[in-house]
Amino acid sequence: MQRVDRSESRNGVSPDRATLKSLTLPFHRERLIAITTEYPTPVYLYDEAGIRASARRLIDAFSWVKDGRGGGFKNFFAVKATPNPAILGILREEGLGADCSSLPELMLAERSGIVGEDIMFTSNNTPAEEFVAARRLGGIINLDDISHISFLERHAGIPPVISFRYNPGPLREGNVIIGNPEEAKYGLTREQIFDAYEIMKGKGVRRFGLHTMVASNELDPQYFVETAKMLFELVGDLSERGINMEFVNLGGGIGIPYKPEQEPVDVEAISAGVKEAYDELIVARDLDPLGITMECGRYITGPHGFLVAKAIHKKDIYRKYVGVDASMANLMRPGMYGAYHHITIPGKERAPRDRTYDVTGGLCENNDKFGVQRDLPEIQIGDFVVIHDAGAHGHSMGFNYNGKLRSAEVLLRPDGSTQLIRRAETIADHFTTLVFDGAQ
Repeated sequence: MQRVDRSESRNGVSPDRATLKSLTLPFHRERLIAITTEYPTPVYLYDEAGIRASARRLIDAFSWVKDGRGGGFKNFFAVKATPNPAILGILREEGLGADCSSLPELMLAERSGIVGEDIMFTSNNTPAEEFVAARRLGGIINLDDISHISFLERHAGIPPVISFRYNPGPLREGNVIIGNPEEAKYGLTREQIFDAYEIMKGKGVRRFGLHTMVASNELDPQYFVETAKMLFELVGDLSERGINMEFVNLGGGIGIPYKPEQEPVDVEAISAGVKEAYDELIVARDLDPLGITMECGRYITGPHGFLVAKAIHKKDIYRKYVGVDASMANLMRPGMYGAYHHITIPGKERAPRDRTYDVTGGLCENNDKFGVQRDLPEIQIGDFVVIHDAGAHGHSMGFNYNGKLRSAEVLLRPDGSTQLIRRAETIADHFTTLVFDGAQ
């Protein structure tokens, strides 16, 4: 897919970083006109070439993890980020597995050709039928609580490989999205971890994994290195009790630069730091080789998804507002977290950002805003409004409040073609589950 030129502006002055981010779109205004003639706004567009490139970069960064008892490196893509079989199929082709947390996600993985130990089932407050499904598919089960051992055994049986999610509590700090570990509902304490593996060893399990997830959308590479050190040290302590790990799962949480001034995470730096810790805490202690896994979702698809809307109203009261035909029902992150998503007006990428707007949707909620007091070019009714970095936790977090309907998802293929990968919802879809019998 041809991208807009990122070179200097016409007057020879280098564009500012906001302009540069706007110039990275994998489509032009003219291309949007053609796409939205077939798939009306609001619509999600995903750049396949970008998704594949992110997957390959992560795998290449950890290529030093050699096959052995632990099976090398694998990223289990967090299905919750972008739960679409077309996306999962692309990632399966690139060698990724699926991190699932519910029955529908397990079913999506299976229908996308991801089965067996290419599935990591990481859930909490898990219904029995979901454990049964994970066992049927041969996935690796990552238990969230020590009490789940007996529950799993009663309903689905004890699997040949088991992992536990570790909550380090006061030993680590989380962040605003996932919360502080001591306040998080996830995982086992350090004391429970030792007991849990002993219980499973007593039940005949010989293949073990160890997992943690303590931050989300983190941009500091050192954070992930410190997480790896923590897990490698715990692996050593467990080995002294005869519990030999097959793999460690560093979790996900690698962030993306939503704001123009932010730098992308250097995954090669993460890998180098993890390798140094591995050599010091695993190799130097003559412990069994470990596979290293992750569950990155946002890093893979986040920068390569775009919510495309159109300006349909302008309002000038105490502030200047631009109303678009999308809403928080299509992308809730700005309203839910106050999250920043860059906004581009195609065709005006190099225009002065000399207007200040709140960019809003049509929900009956005042937090239904994609941008608050955002400096943008002058927007006219009918202009495209493109919201960046919506490829993860965007469409998947959609909802139907106010009767809003979720939009279509379209894949931009490397050859320039488009593929509908989810049709837009209709009013008939919305009414399907309602019971009108007897209604007056």
